[in-house]
Amino acid sequence: MFTQFFGLKYNPFTKEIPVSELFQGSDFLELESRLKYIQSTRGIFLLTAEAGAGKTTALRRFCKGLNPGLFKPCYYSLTTVTVMDFYRGLIMMLGEEPTYKKVTMFEQLQKLIYSSYHDQRVTPVIIIDEAQCLSNKVLDDLRILFNFSMDSENPFILILAGQTPLRNRLQMGVNTPLRQRINVKYHLQGLKKEELRDYIQSRLKYAGAMETNLFSDSALVSLFTITKGAPRQVNNLVTSCLMYACANQMRLLDEEVVYQANRDIEL
Repeated sequence: MFTQFFGLKYNPFTKEIPVSELFQGSDFLELESRLKYIQSTRGIFLLTAEAGAGKTTALRRFCKGLNPGLFKPCYYSLTTVTVMDFYRGLIMMLGEEPTYKKVTMFEQLQKLIYSSYHDQRVTPVIIIDEAQCLSNKVLDDLRILFNFSMDSENPFILILAGQTPLRNRLQMGVNTPLRQRINVKYHLQGLKKEELRDYIQSRLKYAGAMETNLFSDSALVSLFTITKGAPRQVNNLVTSCLMYACANQMRLLDEEVVYQANRDIEL
């Protein structure tokens, strides 16, 4: 088992790592600063990224840091649904049983959000992940649903998170009214080339490794070339590299190890 070979307590390149131990690269820190801004001002936040860039992980960290006495996070990722099912899902997330008609569910949702903010002094934080799968009908209803007091206040935080095609969807003329209501936007890029060594070493150190400088410079170049800095892909490829190196009793991992490891995980 490669964890024993490299002196690790467990494989640190999985998604189970606590959010408090996440590596904070420049891209991640910029996203956090923008999330803090929307936390203080409220409104609609658009977060996009390529698959595996870490947007859901970043949102998990954001939710973990919210004061539960002041904010109520609601995470919703079932986005391949009808408008009616979408309404039902939001209402259940906010803690009530949905009614049966769209018009009454609309009123129910607005009352739940308004009451939470004004009566309970708790801001609903509604996170819609995989939002690139939302139909144009749902996107259009979001614009209407989150219009409060004749569009004069934002008693909510709405985070639309999705892969890059979501930005293209919002450029469509039919979605212009929603796009114009977005207060903050950010596109998460992932790890930079110069951050890759620190990222890998921080994960290895967290898992108890005594030696964390396992990859040669050329191996790191190959890792970045293949993964483009997407943390999920980095994690998968590094794990494969460690497994290959363990099987071949190698302590220093070079570009050949990366090449062979990538062949093992390619479909």
